[in-house]
Amino acid sequence: MIASDLSGLIGNTPLVKLSNLSGETDSTIFAKLEFYNPGGSIKDRVAQYIIRDAECKGLLKPGDTIVEATSGNMGVAFALLSAVKKYKCIFTLPESITKEKIQALKIFGAEVILTPKGLPPQDERSCYKVAHKIAREKGAFYVNQYFNELNPEAHYKTTGPEIWRDAEGRIDTFICGIGTGGTITGVGRYLKEKNPDIKIIGVEPVGSVFKAYLEKGQLTEGAEFDIEGIGKNFIPGVLKFDHINDVIQVKEAEASKMVDILVRCEGILAGGSSGAAIAAALKYARRSDKNENIVVILPDTGFKYLSKFSDTD
Repeated sequence: MIASDLSGLIGNTPLVKLSNLSGETDSTIFAKLEFYNPGGSIKDRVAQYIIRDAECKGLLKPGDTIVEATSGNMGVAFALLSAVKKYKCIFTLPESITKEKIQALKIFGAEVILTPKGLPPQDERSCYKVAHKIAREKGAFYVNQYFNELNPEAHYKTTGPEIWRDAEGRIDTFICGIGTGGTITGVGRYLKEKNPDIKIIGVEPVGSVFKAYLEKGQLTEGAEFDIEGIGKNFIPGVLKFDHINDVIQVKEAEASKMVDILVRCEGILAGGSSGAAIAAALKYARRSDKNENIVVILPDTGFKYLSKFSDTD
């Protein structure tokens, strides 16, 4: 295969059986390796989908500026596509983001603005408000991934169909982390349309608010957590709970431990949110009384978090 440019390599990521980890349960766990996307994460899909839509509508042309609040991966996705398509980029990020992501954005030529971590979107100092203000003042294209319906639509049109195709429809449970909510909303909707009995399970850090909202229908006060990419102290506009059966919470230590186990047992170096997703999948599989086929999203590569992982011999 020869792609005309890097954007032609986005999507159609592999689905792999986690043979060693599956051996610890009666179920079979499959991982969808989204770090095979050229930007190293699942966010490449959304960035490509949003750019194509904006270009079709005449909202983007070469030389224009794209602005977004990001925890890093969406920024990298837009930055690499902007390098191909000749756009400029400005990204606002919480100061807790790994230095690898910040360095990558700068290498691509993006302007990076760091903001205090853990602020809700209504706070004027938050990365969300700062990005919105910059886009408004510069007349730039504002992505707004947390409230942009093209986010889940990208997964409904690409990620969901790929999972169904590659699993040949033999899937009982789908598990993924919840950040913006785009992946679980889009994939969940697609899979439920194919088979309403498929269980859709979200994953979040302890301290995030999604599980309480699903169970009580109320926004509770969140606590501090530190797994990049998943969990929030607010409900993103694109996140729909209609197709979500459950949310499993994972501690940061559990996620970190699972990153190490994934490397040593399966040879997969993934990020902390992937560790959380696999930890949740094992929790679910161990308490299930059935032999299930479980598909788990691994959103990004662990190479973006090397400074955050503990040193090992």
